[in-house]
Amino acid sequence: MDELVLRAQRFINTTYGGVSGIPTVEENGRTSWAVMYALTRCLQYELGIAGLSDNFGPGTLGALQSRHPRLDASTVPSANFCRIIQSGLYCKGYDGGEIDGRYNDRVSAAVRRLKADMGVAGTYSGDALTPKVFKGLLNMDPYTVVNNGSSRVREVQRWLNGRYVDRRDFFIIPCDGHHSRDVQKALMLAIQYELGMADGVANGVFGPGTRTGLKEHTVRVGTTGAWAQLFTAAMVLNKRDTPFAATFTAAHSETIEGFQLFVKLPATGIGDYQTWASLLVSTGDPTRRGTACDCVTEITPARARTLVAEGYKYVGRYLCNVPGTDLDKMIKPGELEVIASNGLRVFPIYQTYGGAASYFGHRQGTSDAYSALEWARYHGFKAGTRIYFAVDFDALDYQVTDNVLPHFRSIKSVMEEHGPSFHIGIYGPRNVCSRVGDEGLTSASFVADMSTGFSGNLGYTLPLDWSFDQISTITVGSDSGRIEIDNNIASGRDSGENSFAPPQVPDSGLDADFDMSRRAALLEDIQKYLVSKDIPEEGGSLPEDVVQPNSTTDAFNKIMGYDAVITRVARRLRIRKALLMCPLLWEVRKLTNLDSFADDGVAVYHTKGDWDPTDQWIKRDSSTGLGQIFAVTAINARAHAVRQGDIVASILDPDNDSHVWTVWKQLKGDDAFNIAAAAHTLIHGAHDVGIPRPGLDYSDEHTRRTLKRYRGFGDEAERDSHIQLGLYQVLEKHFAPLRGR
Repeated sequence: MDELVLRAQRFINTTYGGVSGIPTVEENGRTSWAVMYALTRCLQYELGIAGLSDNFGPGTLGALQSRHPRLDASTVPSANFCRIIQSGLYCKGYDGGEIDGRYNDRVSAAVRRLKADMGVAGTYSGDALTPKVFKGLLNMDPYTVVNNGSSRVREVQRWLNGRYVDRRDFFIIPCDGHHSRDVQKALMLAIQYELGMADGVANGVFGPGTRTGLKEHTVRVGTTGAWAQLFTAAMVLNKRDTPFAATFTAAHSETIEGFQLFVKLPATGIGDYQTWASLLVSTGDPTRRGTACDCVTEITPARARTLVAEGYKYVGRYLCNVPGTDLDKMIKPGELEVIASNGLRVFPIYQTYGGAASYFGHRQGTSDAYSALEWARYHGFKAGTRIYFAVDFDALDYQVTDNVLPHFRSIKSVMEEHGPSFHIGIYGPRNVCSRVGDEGLTSASFVADMSTGFSGNLGYTLPLDWSFDQISTITVGSDSGRIEIDNNIASGRDSGENSFAPPQVPDSGLDADFDMSRRAALLEDIQKYLVSKDIPEEGGSLPEDVVQPNSTTDAFNKIMGYDAVITRVARRLRIRKALLMCPLLWEVRKLTNLDSFADDGVAVYHTKGDWDPTDQWIKRDSSTGLGQIFAVTAINARAHAVRQGDIVASILDPDNDSHVWTVWKQLKGDDAFNIAAAAHTLIHGAHDVGIPRPGLDYSDEHTRRTLKRYRGFGDEAERDSHIQLGLYQVLEKHFAPLRGR
């Protein structure tokens, strides 16, 4: 907590607490957007602006410019006006001079330092606070290097501020050593100003006027002045290891040659138009013709001939359609042979929806991985194929952290066990691809660079592992050979596939995703059946100190939330979905507070060096997670699955505490892992009791005995198995009609 930031927060609340439109801020001593927005509103109030807002926009800037173009000790209009300045300085990390309403020597020195850090001290000399500097004061932009920022990037940022801050639409950018959307726009504005564009014409967009102008400003060894500075600035912002300079040298030429090789441009070592474009905008020169493409349209023989004639070698096609939509984009029977016979190679793309952050997460990633593997094998893709999983939206950085990374962690987990011979790729904006690749979750990136306005593209460099770079949508060919494609540059990292195995058509008897319009009817039948077996909607015949947290409805809702995962696991292992769902639903419904006590005891056993050995709750293992599975049980079941060829994984030792703890944590914390472990436990249980492996035509008696073994041994397991068989039959009543759809 910063005591002086706390004083600034108290100043806001005390002085403006009764003013409509100025919210109370939390007094926590931490700078935040909420504090900066509040200070902006306080300033607007002091300026007499009606309709206070968080935005330090043209109205606020214009009012300052007309009334207070230079704020210093002799011109600051009031003590509270000065306190706003002082509060902003403290929130920005500068000495605000006690927030006493006096523009004293400390405030004067702080403003000078602020302008120097911004790079505008030469433009705005002295200690006066000018309108654009005030705007920069009341935001969260840093003006010193933070979070391992680059000093070279900061040099570029300060130069841009100092040279162009007096232009009408140029506002002070951060000087933190990090490239960003705002920095990218500032560089584009600078280029447009140097091209002679007037205020109001220059807009920071890579449009026709900018493209035409850059064609007349090739940079080569010996170029000096602003154009050399702008070009080397663009190099620095693209993470090229080169100095920002006013003269373009032979060393710069060598560095840009490396960049040209990286983005697949002719390695000339000069800053021609196409190199400018690749440095400035995600598409680069959008008129470049690539050697790869992707499309939603079937590649017929005529279309294949068109693509070959146009110079294309690789084509991306979709493994499946999106459920519930009319768009038919998936690979058609025989299409892969057409592609290969015409000398083309294909790379597969998996995308159902993927157009919002809410789609992505552990659960969906698990489902997508199983589904993609099934579709890849259905079409005949062989070992070594890379499948590109799509992230088709402008994911902000926190959404990558919270949604996309967990999604791909689950994809990798499933692929490693069920499709280790397949490689994982990603389609998405630059930042998404880079972050997922940097974590080792993918091996190549198909970059959605055509979306130039995406925040995940602006200010981010092309991923180091890029394989295809999507830069434009074009139409080629005529008549029956006419086809619309996305035109892609190929790096050579992925050469696609041109040889295919016989398609593995899924058995028509495999289960399908549940039709959620029938959800209420299924729940009603489950409730009626369980009540008939003396299992009420809530609670049960248990001692008073034993609490069951889940009702039948709670358990049903939780398990149905995993319907897609349960379906994919059942399909992959060729078992009945009802057989897997039955013990999961049963265990969640039967969960009690005693299970939580047991879980806590396992955590104590494995993490605390000093515990009471007489404590009955402290043990090395307990049944945990959705399916209430012991780690030892899961280890043995997974070992059996490895030996049977169902998964590829290391065989762990059930007598090794470290192995038990590792698996136990997965069972407890990863529901998808627990679901798969439940399936393996059912299969291993059947083996244990000497009956056939669960399959699609399993008898009722074998089903009952498998469910009994899942519960254990003895009278309770025997009794429960008969009740669970009935529950299985209720589920089958609703699942069977959906097969083969």
